[in-house]
Amino acid sequence: MRAPGRPHRPPRRWAAAALALVVALATAACGGGSGSAGTDSSPASASERAAAAQKQPAGNSLVPLEGEPPTPELPVTVDSSDGRKVTVRDASRILPLNGGVAEIVFTLGLGDRVVGRDITATFEEAKDLPLVTKAHDVSAESVLSLRPTVVLADTDTGPQEAIDQIRDAGIPVVVLDPATELADVSARTTRIAEALGVPEAGEALNSRIGKDLAAARAAVPEGSRPTVAFLYMRGSAAVYLMGGKGSGADSLIEAAGAVDAGVASGLDKPFTPLTSEALVKAQPEVILMMSKGLESVGGIDGLLDVPGIRETPAGMNRRIVTLEDGVLLSFGPRTPLVIDILVDRVHRG
Repeated sequence: MRAPGRPHRPPRRWAAAALALVVALATAACGGGSGSAGTDSSPASASERAAAAQKQPAGNSLVPLEGEPPTPELPVTVDSSDGRKVTVRDASRILPLNGGVAEIVFTLGLGDRVVGRDITATFEEAKDLPLVTKAHDVSAESVLSLRPTVVLADTDTGPQEAIDQIRDAGIPVVVLDPATELADVSARTTRIAEALGVPEAGEALNSRIGKDLAAARAAVPEGSRPTVAFLYMRGSAAVYLMGGKGSGADSLIEAAGAVDAGVASGLDKPFTPLTSEALVKAQPEVILMMSKGLESVGGIDGLLDVPGIRETPAGMNRRIVTLEDGVLLSFGPRTPLVIDILVDRVHRG
């Protein structure tokens, strides 16, 4: 049920178990260029960095690389994760079929070339673009109507029939591996930049992200290792899941200097149906959730009525951390911002 490349949705092989999966926060990315704001590595700056990260939650905007937008040098031939070689000759009309991919394209400075979006691209710069998904499935007709010159997808994008129809129309479709952990951020950024003919911009963005991630991780308080359970809930659909190994959230929790409760209690799948026994065994000190997920069960009071929650340290102390939908598991330019927020909020007493 991990949704590494499609925020709000598990991969298709787990689609029956949950409607979506992404925890995020709607805030601006840190700084521009390789010397972006927020690269102070002093641990004492954690609260300041987190406060800065949350100043623009309503804006939900991106900060592109400094300087003039890059000019694609094409054609290029790249490897596609579906085993094909794809030649991109024109990047004047780009269509990313994933919110995290779209975020990278915009941050590279190519946002004015993007002609549409899928439902997971929720940031401000993309909100007025035509939507090409119905529910979470790609509409080939909607894509073709926008006349894209290159389409960026990932292995979880579907249905396959729609991708085949787009490719059969002569449009290059570059398929990417999903990003499921911090280590995937630089690889995905590099592949997108190469496919669009702007490899140097990709290097600059990776440099910025790397510096900001290092600063965020350096701010972890020494000696603090709280146990955090990531719960995905949709009360209206009776979906109650706990994250475990490979959920994506486990990588972020670890980067924030905490322990993933699901992993520590032996959950070896990305998501497992939530039980009171599992919660009592995990004993999380903090519960991490989507804000919409918490709303769906009636807020904190409603969450405490879920069997097993009250018996955990997190439930007894009402230590519930919520982040808005949109960024966390997209693993992109704003991931350092997510770590800043988590470092500040999960280590509070």
